[in-house]
Amino acid sequence: MDPPNAFLRTVGAPLDAAAGEAAFASSSAAITHIPDPTPVVRQIKKRLVKYKRADGLDLSFTLYTPPGYQEGQRVPTILYAYPLDYADASKAGQTTGSQETFTRLRQYRLLLLAGYAIIDNAAFPIVGDPKKAYDTYMEQLVADAKAAVDEAVRLGVADPERIGVTGHSHGALMTANLLAHSDLFRAGVATSGSYNKTLTPFGFQSEQRSVWEAQDVYLKVSPFFYADKMKLPILIVHGADDANPGTTPLQASKLYEAIRGNGGTTRLVMLPHEPHWYAAKESNEQLVYEMLRWFDTYVKNAPPRTPAATAAP
Repeated sequence: MDPPNAFLRTVGAPLDAAAGEAAFASSSAAITHIPDPTPVVRQIKKRLVKYKRADGLDLSFTLYTPPGYQEGQRVPTILYAYPLDYADASKAGQTTGSQETFTRLRQYRLLLLAGYAIIDNAAFPIVGDPKKAYDTYMEQLVADAKAAVDEAVRLGVADPERIGVTGHSHGALMTANLLAHSDLFRAGVATSGSYNKTLTPFGFQSEQRSVWEAQDVYLKVSPFFYADKMKLPILIVHGADDANPGTTPLQASKLYEAIRGNGGTTRLVMLPHEPHWYAAKESNEQLVYEMLRWFDTYVKNAPPRTPAATAAP
């Protein structure tokens, strides 16, 4: 799509006045010549990718490649996802997304301009009876992540040694848990998450049991209780005025303290006056700055893994 310009159109006499034709001779001339303000965005390519989880469940994501990308070139890559709960595997396997939409550069997608590929909106289904789906939450979460990462690597785009992960809200919980329970990523950015589910004792997402009925589930899905195992770098960002009862600012500060206290690498950024979704332009600019600096340090320019770092947790 070309940038809009103004044209002067001159309408002449009817082409066939005697026959009463409605068509007129006309000419037009451009008055303005506005160049494309963001030509580099046109170089961003995307494709809808379909693949399967280890158990055969159909999944999909949209793969964005950065400007100037050459096919077969492996580049640092960021995975973004938001897990969804399904009672029926057939519903979870539906393909979502499209490669025929306009490219919108918001928050994490701006990393494309810094040379990153993006595994965007990767399908992360948690499938099972709503009464006990979260009994297998962690296993399904890691399986979803592994399937997406393996496919991006197989396509020749993602560098397996330079992959990061990010997510918002329930996706932030996903991010922290993947860093604690898998070795697929080098670093993560978690925004406005809930990391200690015992602070929401009467249920979360589709989990309807209280903490008194399913204490082991609440503890298992809470990365706060695995802070001693979170040795991969995690940036924690939160709105200081988050009124969502499941993601109060206390969730971010306590996870930060737990990781720091156990010798992990982390940073806490509280965005002043921001609710669950960040509204101010300055806040979103700060988020992108923090995210870019974090991923550049711990993903793009990460040193080779040590044998200890590659061992399964």
